Amino acid sequence: MLIKEYRIPLPLTVEEYRIAQLYMIAKKSREESEGVGSGVEIIVNEPYTDGPGGSGQYTHKIYHVGSHLPGWFKSLLPKSALTAKEEAWNAYPYTKTRYTCPFVEKFSVEIETYYFADNGNQENVFKLSGSDLRNRSVDVIDVVKEQVFGVDYVKEEDPKLYVSSKTGRGPLTDTWLDEYWAEIKGKTQPTLSGKSLMCAYKLCRVEFRYWGMQTKLEKFIHDVALRKTMVRAHRQAWAWQDEWIGLTMEDIRQIERETQLALQQKMAVVEAAEKEATIREDEANSDSEMCTANATHDTDVGKTLAATLGSIEKNEDLSSPPSSRKPSDIQAINTALSLESGEIIEKSLSIPQTLG
Repeated sequence: MLIKEYRIPLPLTVEEYRIAQLYMIAKKSREESEGVGSGVEIIVNEPYTDGPGGSGQYTHKIYHVGSHLPGWFKSLLPKSALTAKEEAWNAYPYTKTRYTCPFVEKFSVEIETYYFADNGNQENVFKLSGSDLRNRSVDVIDVVKEQVFGVDYVKEEDPKLYVSSKTGRGPLTDTWLDEYWAEIKGKTQPTLSGKSLMCAYKLCRVEFRYWGMQTKLEKFIHDVALRKTMVRAHRQAWAWQDEWIGLTMEDIRQIERETQLALQQKMAVVEAAEKEATIREDEANSDSEMCTANATHDTDVGKTLAATLGSIEKNEDLSSPPSSRKPSDIQAINTALSLESGEIIEKSLSIPQTLG
């Protein structure tokens, strides 16, 4: 198991971050439910007591990621391999999120988060001890200094450029963190000048227990899936503030209910389309078998293999046109890091973009 603690400061109050996070989760869930083979099902969204962090809100979601896999590869996998499960316990300012994949039994990602009104200077907020503390590494993510390239870069989400039309906040400079902390330390937030500062402390445990691959895969998941998703999500939390500023928790719960209903409707359409596609595929396979039975048998194994491979390549070219996407865009277990809350194994696993 590879353990890393990410510390992500943002110029928001702890309460503002809570609204930003929940708003983002709902918005990203809708965005990631487009097209056949993709979607987010909200199975449960209800209060809990006597759970992680005490009392809070529990959610159980299923992420359908089939549309993010090549057609030929998807055909080799059971349906269980095309879904990822997310369970989240939100007892803010503490949250816990766990991701698993039914097809990969020895895989899991667990994220615990604390939110504090500081600059990320606390050394052991999770009270780790023994081997966990010794093996933990700390990575401070400054969303302003982080370099984002290619399709991951969105000008409107660049904190060096963004200015809120509602709050007047921004743009942020490379020295923003030191400047904010010098002004805010020991004071009530927001200050008279309107400045705030908080930090999300995220303890991420990644386990992929497959002999010979464990170390490399766990590092890949941390570096490619988790870290990149967190950078993008927290830049969005800041840049989307004109959408969530002024919302109350009651507003957020209403948005969540509307999102759950919208996702149920989308998934019904997706399931109908998938069923129809399966029927057409079965009919096509049946016709192909009849034609093969009536055709002259080609004893040249080499020619048969070449024709088959050629057919696969042709079909794949038609169904999966070349993409300019980078590995960080592919989502096979890249939608369920919200801030809580998107790619665990390239093209076959991906962390949701709403990381917990």
